[in-house]
Amino acid sequence: MARTLTLEGSKTWDPVPLPEERTWPPPRGGWTYQDYLRLPDDGYHYEVIRGELYMTAAQTIKHQDAVRNLLVALHLFVRERRQGKVYDSPVDVRLSEQTVVEPDIVFISRERLSIIKESSIEGAPDLIIEILSPSNWVVDRRDKFVVYEAAGIGEYWIVDPDAQTVEVYSLRQDRYALLERYEPGQRVQSELLTGFQIPVDAIFE
Repeated sequence: MARTLTLEGSKTWDPVPLPEERTWPPPRGGWTYQDYLRLPDDGYHYEVIRGELYMTAAQTIKHQDAVRNLLVALHLFVRERRQGKVYDSPVDVRLSEQTVVEPDIVFISRERLSIIKESSIEGAPDLIIEILSPSNWVVDRRDKFVVYEAAGIGEYWIVDPDAQTVEVYSLRQDRYALLERYEPGQRVQSELLTGFQIPVDAIFE
């Protein structure tokens, strides 16, 4: 399970000096994007969700396989039709001053490419895909689900390599509705990207 961190006494690096009115580390629930940028490049995966700092370890091989297979299929589909851009982690997606996440895969439509900046995505992507792992499944199903819904991300996929399932959620009057839960032998379909399909078995090869 991913852990929320306050870092009191848990790290030995010297933080970048902050203005006197700011403390380091920030109090629990008080993390901002600027605080996030000061974190060290130490091999851990950090995210800030509604002011809380989360850290997860390196992803599993099954996780990486699913990311690669989905990324290639989605990228080829989008590029051929010139529908936008696809990125995979690590890429910072800043949804608010107190929420910056690194989704496994994001899609930004051609009409909204302006949210792509030099070092981050500033705003809500059109589609986010998260692949579950033992260290993050609660965050993806609970914390990120609520945040992505509130941010207005049109489609959210939750991919489970252990169960070999894919859940596709779509916004309906500002709330996520489960469109379908796909299993081996079926083909996952996107409502947002008309015509995009991928066999469940191909995701978990």
